[in-house]
Amino acid sequence: MKKLLTLVLVLTLAFSLAACGSKKEETASNNSDIEAETEINGEEITDVTEEKEEVLPQEPSEENENKPASPDEKPQTKPQEKPKPASPEEKPQTKPQEEPKPAPENKPADETPKTVGNSLFAEFKKLASSGNSLAIAEKLAESQILSEMSMGAVSVEPGYLNGFDNAEITGFSEGAMFCPMIGSIPFVGYVFTLDEGTDASEFISFLKSSANLRWNICTEAEEMVAGSSGDKVFFVMCNKSLKA
Repeated sequence: MKKLLTLVLVLTLAFSLAACGSKKEETASNNSDIEAETEINGEEITDVTEEKEEVLPQEPSEENENKPASPDEKPQTKPQEKPKPASPEEKPQTKPQEEPKPAPENKPADETPKTVGNSLFAEFKKLASSGNSLAIAEKLAESQILSEMSMGAVSVEPGYLNGFDNAEITGFSEGAMFCPMIGSIPFVGYVFTLDEGTDASEFISFLKSSANLRWNICTEAEEMVAGSSGDKVFFVMCNKSLKA
């Protein structure tokens, strides 16, 4: 029995010693492995750092930016694009030239409007030296200007005349009136031969101030025209146009 116990103790001691030895070996091997890994990791970190330093581009300094490029370095220029030739079908569009518009005719300031009264006065100036007052009045009554109306001419003496209200017309040696046969038409004309010493402008002013465009109760004349040529004086009250 003692032998058996002794044998068990010996075996137990042997196992315990074997277990301690294996633990020390494992600890030593682990420490060697950690140191090896640390050395390897250190080398790898160093290598990686060196590689990163080689890969990172150097930032250009202000001195390098201000330095002119070396003659060997040529500036990069983009190739110029050649202009595309216009297709033969496309023709330049040209606007048609506008015809110049004729400038408006500027009428002279002294041109009188072509009314019945002004037309008769122009005709009177042509006939002023052709005869006495009655002859001139008859020619005016028969003129083309008054061809649409049936006209007549009669001699008049100084005094109250048709169209001048209550004013007496004097200062002429002979006179004639021409007017339409129908009394309702607003028309009356005169040709006077002035006395010697009668001023034509004063005589005309008196005619105009004494005349009444509405001497005819039924109608009213539109214009009053008077003028002189030599010793002859023309006066008329009528519408500007003979058209209704």
